[in-house]
This record gives sequence, C-alpha cells and structure tokens, in this order.
Amino acid sequence: MTPIVHSLLETDLYKFTMWQALLHRHPAAQAEYAFTCRNVPAYPLAELKADVERELDHLCSLSFKAEEVAYLRGLRFIKSDFADFLTVFRFQRHFLSVEADGDELRIRATGPQVHVMGFEIYVLYIVNELYFRRFDQAAALAEGRKRLQAKIALLRELASEPARRHPFEFFDFGVRRRFSGAWHEEVVATMARDVPAYFKGTSNVYFAMKYKLVPIGTMAHEYLQSFQSFGVRLRDFQKAALEDWVQEYRGDLGTALTDVVGMDAFLGDFDLYFAKLFDGLRHDSGDPVEWGEKALAHYTKLRLDAHTRRLVFSDGLDLPTAFSLYRHFADRTMTGFGIGTNLSNDVGLTPLNIVMKLISCNGQPVAKLSDSKGKTLCKDETFLAYLRQVFNHPAV
Repeated sequence: MTPIVHSLLETDLYKFTMWQALLHRHPAAQAEYAFTCRNVPAYPLAELKADVERELDHLCSLSFKAEEVAYLRGLRFIKSDFADFLTVFRFQRHFLSVEADGDELRIRATGPQVHVMGFEIYVLYIVNELYFRRFDQAAALAEGRKRLQAKIALLRELASEPARRHPFEFFDFGVRRRFSGAWHEEVVATMARDVPAYFKGTSNVYFAMKYKLVPIGTMAHEYLQSFQSFGVRLRDFQKAALEDWVQEYRGDLGTALTDVVGMDAFLGDFDLYFAKLFDGLRHDSGDPVEWGEKALAHYTKLRLDAHTRRLVFSDGLDLPTAFSLYRHFADRTMTGFGIGTNLSNDVGLTPLNIVMKLISCNGQPVAKLSDSKGKTLCKDETFLAYLRQVFNHPAV
C-alpha cells in the first residue's frame, strides 16, 4: 500500500515558522509531545498500532527534496541557514514511541525540541487516514463531494449580499484531521478553481507549492507554551515569546495567538508596542464574538485603527459560522477564517478529535489555559493551579 506521507513539505506552515524561531533562539530545548484522542472512536485506535509504526518508519526514511527546499527559500521569512538545515534534516525514529494501552493508542515524541516538534502533524494525519480506511470509501467520497458542492453554492450566494467594508476570505487548515490525503487535495483544488475570490490559501505547504496558493500560518500554542520553561519569569512568558517572534521575523508573520492563558491575560501583555508590531490576532477557543469584541475594544483603547488589523478565527469553524462572524465584524476590521475539519473531513462520518500536544519542555510541565471547556491539556495539577494563580485565570 502506498505510504501516507509522501513529502515532508506536507505539513502546516506554522511548523516551519516555529521551528526556525526555536532553532535560532532555543536550539538546546528538550521537549515531550503526547498524542490524545478527545472523543470516542468507532473502534479502538489501539488496533492501528502496527500500521502506525510502519508509517512512522517510512516517515523517518524521508528527507526534503531539492525543489521543496527551494520553494521554502523563496518565502521571504525563511532564512538561508534554516533552509540549509532542512537539506540535511531527517526525523529520528528512536525519538518516537508507540504503544497500545488497552483500547487506547499512546504515541509520544521525546527529545531535542527541534528534532521532535515536527512529528505532530504527520502523526495526526497518519492516524486519521488509517482510521478512516476501514469505512466505506465510495460512500464517504460521494457524500463528501455532495457537501463540497453545497459549500461552493453557499459561497457563491454570498456575492448577492450587500458589500461590506472588508472582503470575506477563508483558508484551508485541514491537514491534521483530514479524511485522506487524496480527498484533502481534491477539496483544496476544487476550492482554488471554483471560488478563488474567497479561498485565499492553505496551511498545507505542499499544496501551496503545487497549486500556487498562499501558504498560511504563524504560530501555534506550543511556541508560546515553550517559553514557560525558558528561564523567564512565568508572568512574562507571553511577552518573551512575542518579543522573540518580532526579532525573528521583523514584520512578517504578524498574527499572534491569544488563548494560551486566556484572552484577558493575553491582552494584559499585548500593549501598544506589540499591538503596533503585530498585524492581527487569532482566535482558537472561547466565544468568538466576545473575543472579537474584546480585541476591538483593546485596539480602541490603544487608539489604533482596527481597519488596519485582522481578526483570524480558527476554532472548529464551518462556513455558516464563518459567515455569521464575518457579518458581525467585517465593517469594523479585516477578518480571516481558517477552516479545518469541516473542509477536509466532512464526509458524513464522525471525525476523530485527536491532538498531539507539548506536555513538557526542559523537564518541566507546560500548559494551555483554554477559554473553552475540555481544551486545557496538562496532567500536572500543581502547575496548572500555579499558572491560574499567576494569570488570575478562572477554571473553565
């Protein structure tokens, strides 16, 4: 059977942007990432262990191709030394462990952060594709194509609405929880061909290269969480992470993620200095309207023109939800919508809610205090309690 991972470029852009920043500024960090399934699958994921191991063995045999590195070099924010590093990089299998624990599948990546942080996206879409291969493929694809055409019809209907100050733009964020690589590619190619006025890019770097789309992404939670272990005062970890990002990218990749310790605590650190240096903010948990209103109020308080800033929404979106948020905010600020599972795995089957998160760095726990119930991931209750106290974050 054809291996699932065929190109190391087929991962989210923010993996490369975080990787470069951490390689340049914290190359000695040691980290541990753990796989978790948050919902109940149709059959035990432990049954996939042997197949997952085979696919991970193949992943670790791959290297970046010359044309892939050349593509990355062409992105102005990728530094030449990082591209040189990628020419010799190869994943090391001994940093990964895969175990069956009853019905559950346990996957951990442990080692130097710049060698293990990249495993996440490949592990997630390997598990997803293996899982969904056991379902009726023809029926799923038929349903998926029907739903895809319905999405395109919805987008075309949007053109009949009164124009708002800022346009509707959305992106594909679907690589990690997709039904399959082939279906994901069909969705991206179809959207790029049929609704280019609205479909503005993809987080999948391989598809961005192949279809000449804009690669989308800046930072994920792991980047900010890592700074909880980097020797700065815990209260200052967000400011340290944002400052390092500014120094690394100097105006590029200016969308900051806000929910590592909650929006209120983030805005407490996001002063005029950072608000001028970052182009916008990304929402990934909590009520999106409330979040957006807080962001706009913050810009007003700082006397910044919100029309020059962008609010990006990426938390479990579908098109109707994105349209609703767009109508609410588009006359007051630029918006963007990253849609993941509802694009790449909307085929009539229940998607897996799987993640592979950073759980410790430099030998100490790290955590995200989400604004949504069920998204906080940390097994060290003492550290969680301390983090809540430091940032005055209520239990969700």
